[in-house]
Amino acid sequence: MLFLISPYSRKLSDGLFLETSKRIAKEYPEIEHNEMIIDNCCMQLVSNPHQFDVMLMTNLYGSIVSNVCCGLIGGAGLLSGRNYGDHYAIFEPATRNTGKAIAGKNVANPIAMLNAGIDMLHHLGHVQHADLITKAMVKTICEDKIHTPDLGGTAKSTDVIQNIIDYILTVDVRP
Repeated sequence: MLFLISPYSRKLSDGLFLETSKRIAKEYPEIEHNEMIIDNCCMQLVSNPHQFDVMLMTNLYGSIVSNVCCGLIGGAGLLSGRNYGDHYAIFEPATRNTGKAIAGKNVANPIAMLNAGIDMLHHLGHVQHADLITKAMVKTICEDKIHTPDLGGTAKSTDVIQNIIDYILTVDVRP
């Protein structure tokens, strides 16, 4: 597990975050834990992303890192974000772009929102449903090459969703 910090510019908040993280990490000695400054993390994400497994960070750094990751894989319209609390969880698109420039044009990439729904289904234990939607999504993007403009395609948002629905309707999900 990697703790992301910026102790030089945010001494109090990051200091408390790091201190608390280290204290809790001692309760789980079987889990390796390290710390990395956020600036270096962003550079490492671009140059060697496969070195990372689990990262723990504040909301501010989570926004920065999720935007870097979205850029690495093709855009903000693909990844979802997860926020876990003691009793509740929130699933959302990874970036919080308001999309005003494309509002009403039917060109927004729906994949990030679908991924958020898939994350929620997994969290609720509906793995079969999550896997079915994932398969339909992968088929749509990778095999059928139905891409919205942010991915270099010409498909509309509704084209992507309709292709996913069409695939799901062809699958026999009976046990």
